[in-house]
Amino acid sequence: MTHDQLAIIGIGAAWAGSVGVLGLAVAYAARHRSFRWQIGVVGVTAVLAVVAGVVGTARAMFLSNHDLSVVLWVVVVAGVVAIAVSAIVGMAFAMWSRSIRDDAKRFGDSGHFEARSRGPAELQQISDELAMTAERLRESRAREQRLEESRRELVSWVSHDLRSPLAALRAMTEALEDGLADDPSRYHRQIRAEVDRMVRMVDDLFELSRIHAGVLALNLQPVALGDVVSEALAGADPVARAGGVRLGGRVDDGLFVTADPAELSRVVSNLLMNAIRHTPADGVVEVTGRAVDDGIELSVTDGCGGLSSEDMARVFDVAWQGSAARTPAADDPRTPVAGRGAGLGLAIVKGIVEAHRGRVAVANHDPGCRFVVTLPT
Repeated sequence: MTHDQLAIIGIGAAWAGSVGVLGLAVAYAARHRSFRWQIGVVGVTAVLAVVAGVVGTARAMFLSNHDLSVVLWVVVVAGVVAIAVSAIVGMAFAMWSRSIRDDAKRFGDSGHFEARSRGPAELQQISDELAMTAERLRESRAREQRLEESRRELVSWVSHDLRSPLAALRAMTEALEDGLADDPSRYHRQIRAEVDRMVRMVDDLFELSRIHAGVLALNLQPVALGDVVSEALAGADPVARAGGVRLGGRVDDGLFVTADPAELSRVVSNLLMNAIRHTPADGVVEVTGRAVDDGIELSVTDGCGGLSSEDMARVFDVAWQGSAARTPAADDPRTPVAGRGAGLGLAIVKGIVEAHRGRVAVANHDPGCRFVVTLPT
């Protein structure tokens, strides 16, 4: 590169650079204005930078006035075209941004947003993100509505479940006080059974309130899964025998999981009791435990006959009991053999499992359902 070429480059850079710095200052001052102003500033700066560079180098090259005017007219015409193009592009940007703004305003009013093809990739990404946000908000509102319905159902069902035993307790205590009980010891046993059932219900409500409040304290330690399953099977065996349900279990040797022993036992017990309640006589409830790639998998399979897609979506909701009726027909094969609860057991399972950073799912598995709990090791 010759000395003259270097000199021309230096002169052009100095003149064009000065205009560029001035253009940056103007663009910064207009940073809160419309797209049209920003793009207009860019177009004008580009044209003026070219003009300044041409003028500076022309003077250094000692061009004649005629030649300089010709060059300047060519640059001016090109500059007008460039500024016109920048104005059109700026107007298009403003129109696209106004479209997104109007859709966002309607989104705030109605909660609905439709992603449309508009403008460059950045504006399209904003539109797509707003559409995904709208979808997440719809899902959140649906979950909130289901939760509110579950709360109302819980209050109604718990009130029913408490009112019935309280009425029975009042009748039995009045009979004992009046000396009308022909077998007082039987009344005492029934009173104790009803009290125990209400205590379990209150304990479940307290546990669920701790889970929802996020104050469930976990005492994490290595726990042998086989021992937890064995204890749960032993505790559930009398209930299963009373309903004619057979229990089975198989856990791989040497399986340990980091968990709270008491809470993990509650998870297994709740899943077992739920399976026994919804398995008809002569049915089988089976528990299995094995290692998987992402942790430990515990599954409980029952003979409930399967769940509909609507029930599948609500199975872990608070107060869900699988039937709108409070007292199903006695000959219904899915009538719980161990009595109906308040629909808290599976909601507690889900809360405890998620507190352990695990997940729980359910799927139909002939002849019933299969609940699968996955916990990190």
